Amino acid sequence: MSTTATTNEGVNLQIRDNLAEQYSAIYTHEALVALSFVAQHSAEQKRLMNERSQRRAARIESRTPITFLDPNSEIKGTGIKVQDARDGKFVGAVIPHDLQRQWLQGTGPAAKPNSPIKANLRNVAYALLSGADGWMFDGEDALGQITTMSLDNQVSLKLAIARDPLFLEVAEAISVEMNAWAQEFFGHEIISDWRTQLDFTTKIFRARGLHLDDRHIRLNGESLSASIVDMTLYVVNNHNALLDAGSSIVLYLPKIQTAEEAGFWNRMMTSLEGHLGLDEGTIKVYVLVEQLEQTFQLMEIRAALGLHFVGFNTGRWDYINSVSDANCWDADFVNPNIESIVMTYGYMRNYEDRVRRAVNTPDANGNYALWQGGMEPNIPVGSKEGVAASMKKAKAGAVREQQEGASGKWIAHWKMAHILRPVWEEVGEANQSGRDFPPLTYTADDAAGLTLLEPAPRTVRGARNLLSVALQYGNAFGQGMQAAALKPADFFGNDDILYLMEDMATGEIRLSILWEWIHKGAALTEDDTESGLKAGDVFSVEIFARLLEEEYAKLLAAGNRDVHDNSKATTLPIARAIVETYVLDPVKAPWFIDLLNINLNNHDLAVAKERISKYTEAFKSKGIRITENLDTLPAGRES
Repeated sequence: MSTTATTNEGVNLQIRDNLAEQYSAIYTHEALVALSFVAQHSAEQKRLMNERSQRRAARIESRTPITFLDPNSEIKGTGIKVQDARDGKFVGAVIPHDLQRQWLQGTGPAAKPNSPIKANLRNVAYALLSGADGWMFDGEDALGQITTMSLDNQVSLKLAIARDPLFLEVAEAISVEMNAWAQEFFGHEIISDWRTQLDFTTKIFRARGLHLDDRHIRLNGESLSASIVDMTLYVVNNHNALLDAGSSIVLYLPKIQTAEEAGFWNRMMTSLEGHLGLDEGTIKVYVLVEQLEQTFQLMEIRAALGLHFVGFNTGRWDYINSVSDANCWDADFVNPNIESIVMTYGYMRNYEDRVRRAVNTPDANGNYALWQGGMEPNIPVGSKEGVAASMKKAKAGAVREQQEGASGKWIAHWKMAHILRPVWEEVGEANQSGRDFPPLTYTADDAAGLTLLEPAPRTVRGARNLLSVALQYGNAFGQGMQAAALKPADFFGNDDILYLMEDMATGEIRLSILWEWIHKGAALTEDDTESGLKAGDVFSVEIFARLLEEEYAKLLAAGNRDVHDNSKATTLPIARAIVETYVLDPVKAPWFIDLLNINLNNHDLAVAKERISKYTEAFKSKGIRITENLDTLPAGRES
């Protein structure tokens, strides 16, 4: 490893290999000085993650559900009383001009696996020319992490935000391609002046969550939080260009579980702002509500983030996984087929309602927050009939969220921007903050509603879909495609069934549901002719093993379009080993991504099995998650 010393005494950042030189445009002196400054928070991040694991273990051991905070207590580390937070007795942010209207926010990374800069810039050009009001350039769930993709992502964003000539060259060419598609799909072009269009979309960046470590940098020989690295590099490298252009500096914060963790983020951002000479609150944040524990502390999280907070996002897939994981101890909590868990289903309906009420509670100055609706995963690529049916479904989902009070929603592909935009254009309101909804309450019934199950199918067909997409997702992850267009193997070649854009969250929940079905003795609700299984049959290890063999065989036989041939003897077998371990082990691993991360850039199945075994042993014996890059351990250290 090559070592880069910084100006802060006692802080030594080690950047692996020759990346400090190769990515000198990102690892600038200014960025490294700031990173060594913000790294003072590293010890607290590790403490918070240890306490997170301990809370989970304690709930499992005592078999107790998550509860609301004591209203008479304080939010740890903030000095804010819980009841004051709930009553809006705090000063929040005024929504900046370029976030007032966010009818559609696109999501996706600014880098592709093993691709040159020019190819990566195409991703950014599609995003900024899409007609979306904002684009969340993802550094987390949808960004591959093989090789140097997290740095390639930062390079693309810096070039695009600075309007580098190379980016402008790419954008001009992309505008021609996009208009050609639009002319065929809509009968008219969608971009009249590509240079002007580049200024339409608000740039937003999603940092990796507090539970993840960076793969390229160590702090004094120890792993360093990916959140600290992502936030610091993005803000330091782009704040001047964004502010000079009259744009806000906006982040999405993922996987927060508690208001104490939100307060930690707040302190990190405030310290970075101070270091850069920026006013407190210059950085604005949306918070993804994708953890069950969060939903018990929504107002507390708003208060803890203070001047930085602008809104919540209701992220469906991660949230379902969190509810499943938080109730892994409860034998009576068993999810149905994933297709049944829509936003109007039981606990999802109640979750969305709490978010809606939280953003429409005024702060001490009468300011409200924003609610950005969930992801639309459909992509308008397939047969004419398949596209028509899927777009009808997508529009209906957007209409429902708009009517429920969302100020906008997410899309997973640029082609969806002009398809769904009319839903909000017809209403014409910039946002829906301040709508009159009942105030949040904190009763036993409220708590029960957040884990409310309703009758829905649990079928062999559903199990096949869960298993097929989970295997494919693990394989795509190993190939560097954390955002991948996937569908169950039985629908390969059927263009009436569209591919859906899947990311890490969809892999997580599929395995969590399969884990539930096996370890809680879930009964099937319907007969299945193909397998011979009947309604009432318990989903067992034997059934899982049989379906795994069958679904895996389909992937091996699939064409290169659906399962890359070069993955079938490399990353696909590793994905299978991870799926088997995660689903079959009675001690549920907290994160599917952990097992994938420790095998990044590894194509050796024997090595993968050894690493998987080390992870499960460490977690079960010590409650420790292995989250660091095992390929860059300091000499003399073993994982």
